[in-house]
Amino acid sequence: MATIRDVAKLAGVAPITASRVINTSGYASEEVRQRVRQAVEQLGYVPNSLARSLRSHQTLMLALILTDVTNPFWTTVARGVEDAASQAGFNVIFCNTDEAQEKQDRYLEMLIQKRVDGILLVPARSHAQSIRFIRQQNVPLVLLDRRLLGIDADIVRCDSEGGAYQLTRLLLGRGHRRIAILSGPPGVSSADDRVAGYCRAILEAGIPQPLIYRGEFTISSGYQMTCAALGAAAGSGRAVNAPSALFASNNFIAIGALKALHDSGVAVPDALSLAAFDDLPAATMIEPFLTVAVQPAYEMGRQATQLLLTRLNDAASAANTSVHRSFQEIILPVAIIERRSIRPPQIPVV
Repeated sequence: MATIRDVAKLAGVAPITASRVINTSGYASEEVRQRVRQAVEQLGYVPNSLARSLRSHQTLMLALILTDVTNPFWTTVARGVEDAASQAGFNVIFCNTDEAQEKQDRYLEMLIQKRVDGILLVPARSHAQSIRFIRQQNVPLVLLDRRLLGIDADIVRCDSEGGAYQLTRLLLGRGHRRIAILSGPPGVSSADDRVAGYCRAILEAGIPQPLIYRGEFTISSGYQMTCAALGAAAGSGRAVNAPSALFASNNFIAIGALKALHDSGVAVPDALSLAAFDDLPAATMIEPFLTVAVQPAYEMGRQATQLLLTRLNDAASAANTSVHRSFQEIILPVAIIERRSIRPPQIPVV
């Protein structure tokens, strides 16, 4: 492997001059710069990033820890993160926790050991010890999508409660009174917020009995919750008790719901309406079909990265001070898009 001394020898300059050219850290004539660049290309020289990071106290590496990288919502968030980081000269390490706290904690320990400059985290669960661990290492952190109770931190998220409220109001406005929500696990703030927004709209409409099913943000859980909602109605022996609309709290739950409804012979929207938080990938649909509350996923990733980079600059400029900077919460709006998956409920035949 070529070294800086090999480059300098081939270019006919001192090693310190070659270093100045490679690191753009000092003056060198254009003729010298050209010789050094040619030597670098000829030798295939790769700068020692570890040595550089030890000098600058930066690795130019950020970490993004997601809960499910297979979900198109999170891959879009990741693209926003990567684009913003790349524009600032940073690389990104991507980690996937599968909503497992233990896996998240192992990643955090590994990332701290690798001396990443900052961390963007979608918390797997509501535990706060991971945040305390990161802060003990003095690594800047920004949370994505989910709050943690009792923990003040920078966070970029969407208005889950407001979006759920609007989407439920839309279903109510189409005449639905038995709307079941299929949501994520209790204690995950985005899931809790969507249930809260749904309940607010239901209670405002004077409906005393909300229909709430809690599971995971997965396709299989969406399938199971939909079967539970349909099974509860069948067990009652009265068609009037069946939900006329389902509200899936994310796109994977919606996919599971669609599969369960198809397997049960329930047509959407003729027999039952379906709406969801987050859109389905365009490749999965012949035409736009699902009524959705759309979160600006790319913008969430981009703004979270910009906030993290701001915190890195703050930390560098205040390294020898005790200045306290208040944490920032950025809440992005949600857009409602009505499509063919909802219609007024059929009048039950008694």
